[in-house]
Amino acid sequence: MSAASIATPTHVPFFQLPAIFDSKVNEQQPSPLLLLLEGRAVFEWLGAEITMPILSRSLPKGDGHPVLVLPGFMAGDFSTSVLRRFLTKQGYVAYGWGQGRNLGPKEGVFDTLRAQVERLHKEHGRKVTIIGWSLGGIFAREIAREAPDRVRQVITLGSPIYGEPRTTTNVWRTYKFVSGRHKVEPRDRGDYQPPVPTTSIYTRVDGVVGWGCCVEKAGPIADNIEINSASHMGLGVNPLVLYAIGDRLALDEKKWCHFNPKGLMRVLFPFKASAR
Repeated sequence: MSAASIATPTHVPFFQLPAIFDSKVNEQQPSPLLLLLEGRAVFEWLGAEITMPILSRSLPKGDGHPVLVLPGFMAGDFSTSVLRRFLTKQGYVAYGWGQGRNLGPKEGVFDTLRAQVERLHKEHGRKVTIIGWSLGGIFAREIAREAPDRVRQVITLGSPIYGEPRTTTNVWRTYKFVSGRHKVEPRDRGDYQPPVPTTSIYTRVDGVVGWGCCVEKAGPIADNIEINSASHMGLGVNPLVLYAIGDRLALDEKKWCHFNPKGLMRVLFPFKASAR
């Protein structure tokens, strides 16, 4: 996708909402209104609790391979507990990252992740799927880039994998203060997907990250799944996200394919996701 087809305006009106049918990948900072609406994540959590039994029955049972779940910025393993409980119910062996709150790429964070993936790979004798929420997704991609022989696939949830953080997110100042990082170095985010199957799940009404920053470049082992009306803070518990994750994890390791929901689920995923 050319630079001309990526919208990056610098001023965002308070009431501006994203154009649902716009084909452009919009990397602009979400409006203050969308940020205020992030409180709807509470209802997504309730929805997950109510629909989990139905979701579990509608998806294939897992093959028992290990799944490592990484939390978003300023969040810890508690934030991914619902997702990990769902994965366990489906038949996977789900793990939290075990490093407390995600405060950015602090010293030792990546070393611990590398060791954890290596340990899980060795203990289970299987490749590890890594699911990363927001900043956790950036970490997941880089670990997979370093160790594709140990990583089965990567799934990111609202992760700003492209774009300029200073103008595309509502938490840049907080990130700078907490992480001590005042810019994103080229080595922090690769310009292309890792050499493993990669799925980016995002929402156009994300109140934290410009949704276009989450869109992966098109490719034979790269996919984008758009979730209608989800919040950034609710992506890890949104029932449609849980379904999409369950669908991705159930794929045969050697027969990965792009997301193609069937039946009623096709109605619930009505929009074609954008791609770079």
